[in-house]
Formats: sequence, structure tokens, C-alpha cells
Amino acid sequence: MRPRLHGNKLEAFKRLTKDERRILVIGDLHEPFCLDGYLEFCKKTYADYNCNQVLYIGDLLDNAFASFHETQAELPSGQDELDYAIAKIHKWRDAFPVADVIIGNHDRIIARKLVRAGVPQKWLKSYNEVLGTDWNWTERIVYDGVQYIHGEGGSASTKAKVDFMSTVQGHIHTKCFVEWFSGSKRIFGMQVGCGVDRDSLAMSYAKAFKFQQIACGVVIGGHTAINVMMNLNTPPNE
Repeated sequence: MRPRLHGNKLEAFKRLTKDERRILVIGDLHEPFCLDGYLEFCKKTYADYNCNQVLYIGDLLDNAFASFHETQAELPSGQDELDYAIAKIHKWRDAFPVADVIIGNHDRIIARKLVRAGVPQKWLKSYNEVLGTDWNWTERIVYDGVQYIHGEGGSASTKAKVDFMSTVQGHIHTKCFVEWFSGSKRIFGMQVGCGVDRDSLAMSYAKAFKFQQIACGVVIGGHTAINVMMNLNTPPNE
């Protein structure tokens, strides 16, 4: 259950010890098509919940120019899109220089196309080399008994039940929730939402879907999971 953290309660929460791992989980960015204000919202959430660690849940890049979906002719060229994406990701790097990054399906697009073309893996640069970051990129990571994945195989609830392990994931832009299950232990499945700009041309393939849930997540000590929704009617600094 998400606590109601207002006024004095929020201040008390902020004063809690940092002895426990307190992870800010940032939703899919799809740079350079992230929603304006989402970075400031995540920085504020990090401070409000006294976080001490950052994890990106995947799809930092959109790679629309190389998408397997049909794309709009008006979108930037591949070089321009990458340049725009790098400039925006540098703002995230400056805000959160130390972070884990789960590799998402959109992040993998270029590598997948090179493999299909028969290009040897030794020719591929790392994400850090391309983007100018120093983050830990990985397919899956576990902290405090909670697994963090991008989530291409279904919802976090399904994955948590199949693996019988608390699971945090992104990928599904239209869902944001924490669902608990009990057996020999209590576990949860958490969808963190995303930070994408639904009105960007790169998201035109999803226009028939429901609206995106603009949010991030906080996981404390592996035992508490909180969805934090961005107020789209109020500037993030207020």
C-alpha cells in the first residue's frame, strides 16, 4: 500500500536513516523523446524519499530511426536523433552520475540490427562509450531480494508469481502499480510507469493505446515499494 506522505509525515520520512538501501527507480525515458519536467520530477523524488541509489529500468534510448515499427518521415535522421539523445542523457548523467541501467528492448535495437547484418560483436561499442556515461549496464540485477528487469515478458505481477520473487520492471508505459502476494513469504510486483512524451512523433505507433502513466518508483530495503506519480498539472519544482 502506498503511504500518504504529506506535510509533517513527509518530513519525518525524509529524516529516516540511510542505512537501508533506498532505490529511486526511473521509468523508460526513450530519449530524446522524454517528457519535459520528468528529470526534475525524478530529482525531487530522490530528495523527498531520501534515496541513496539510482536505477534506470530500461529503454533510455528510443532509436526511432531504426525501429521495427513504421516510423514518421518527419522524425530526425539517425545521426540527429543520437546527438539529441546524448545531449539529453548527459543531463541525466550530471544529475545521477552513479547508476545501474537495465538494458531495454529499444536500447538493444542497434545491436540487434548489426547482429542480423553479420557484424562481429567486437565491432560494437559499449553503451557508455557511445553515450559518454559511466553507468553499470546490465540485463538484470538483484538488490535486497528484489529483481529489477526491463519486462518484455509480461507484467511485473506475472513475473513475480512465476519466479516467486519480488520484481520491479518498466516496459509497459500504461501501467503503474504495486501488487503484493503471500505464500511462504511476501513478495510484490511493481510497474514503475515511464517518462515518455506521448505527443512526440516517435510515440505515434502507440497513439491507439491508453495514456502513459508518468511516474517513477522507490524501493526501500527490499520490503517497501512506492509508486510516485508525476503531477502533470503542476511544475515539478513546486
